[in-house]
Amino acid sequence: MKFEPPYIAVVFTSTRTLGDEGYGDMSDHMVDLVNQVDGFLGMESVRGADGRGITVGYFRDDEALKTWRENLEHREAMQLGREKWYDEYSLHISRVERSYTWKR
Repeated sequence: MKFEPPYIAVVFTSTRTLGDEGYGDMSDHMVDLVNQVDGFLGMESVRGADGRGITVGYFRDDEALKTWRENLEHREAMQLGREKWYDEYSLHISRVERSYTWKR
């Protein structure tokens, strides 16, 4: 993904609990929902067989990120994540000032 800086990158690393318990459906719904946020630029996500995952979401600015953070459905999903879907997670928010891409 390539966006013109500056923009906000939100890095979410997590370890899942065993079982789905509605996680897949909620995850799909969150993707649909965040795509409706004005200023959401996109995301990249990977998850290993061990349940460890990294998702990086990109936002145009602090206001777009605030809109997402304050979305009521997103807040409910965060609560459910703490209650049943994640053993642990961390969140890192940074401002990207420069970005480089190389491709063969």
